[in-house]
Amino acid sequence: MKRTVRWLKPLPLRPRDAVHVVAPSGPFDRPSFEAGLAVIAERYSPLHGPDLFSAHRYLAGDDARRGGELSRALLDRDARAIFSARGGYGSARLLPDLPFADASHAAFVGFSDLTSVHGALQALGRVSFHGPVLTQLGRQPPAVREYLFRLLESPEAPPALTGSATYVPGMAEGHLVGGNLSVLSRLIGTSYLPPLDGAVLLLEDVTERPYRLDRMWTHLRLAGVFSRVRGIVLGDFTGCEEKGADYSSADVLRELAREAGLPCAAGFPIGHGDLNYPVALGTQVRLDADAACLTFLEGAVRA
Repeated sequence: MKRTVRWLKPLPLRPRDAVHVVAPSGPFDRPSFEAGLAVIAERYSPLHGPDLFSAHRYLAGDDARRGGELSRALLDRDARAIFSARGGYGSARLLPDLPFADASHAAFVGFSDLTSVHGALQALGRVSFHGPVLTQLGRQPPAVREYLFRLLESPEAPPALTGSATYVPGMAEGHLVGGNLSVLSRLIGTSYLPPLDGAVLLLEDVTERPYRLDRMWTHLRLAGVFSRVRGIVLGDFTGCEEKGADYSSADVLRELAREAGLPCAAGFPIGHGDLNYPVALGTQVRLDADAACLTFLEGAVRA
């Protein structure tokens, strides 16, 4: 059943605002984390507990540690943003116990595995930020960092982003949802799938061989996702090539997009590549697939 979503934007950040740093997914490399932490510390006042650097197998500590940390950050009315240390795996394990309904108006920032948290937030009509985790932020050029700060602080619409290829021509407008293809496909059948009707769908991934991309895309198709969204934005698909193959991941994705028949452009600087421009999920966008251009029709924070 279609439903009308009333989107709630976070409050704008200001210099020296308190922001939380959380690790709800996998353990992380300390030097790359410190480099990203230094970037946000130049502008804001980051907070994190001493157990942030915990590790349990492939997780940044057990579920109780990670879930408690993220829950405290979500409920803190005095902090304006929540930055994720790293993706990896693990945030979906926490979803049933996180206090999304009572969460503050802080901006949540992350990508990759954090797609599950974004989905849960969008399911409740909350805008959040698909953008660099701290272990990636230190490697991003100044242009990406400034774009992130502008997105978090200004109620004005940010500059458009440009891709590199048209897979299916056409125009589409709607609210932006999605993120990592692998993680998003695992939300199907749960209450954490973002509202898809009339949406523009963003997809990216890393180290998934072409047949796996096909399998996950087909899962979306069989679940009716492409009959509900209006257009498709493809970010980076990093390290997704089959060694020795006479086809590329782009060949496979282009063919799948044409089968879906929706306006689709690819090569946007979003995801695991050298550039990861942040975008506000839940905000209205216009995709001009012919020009491979994604225009943002509104700002991401409240005026």
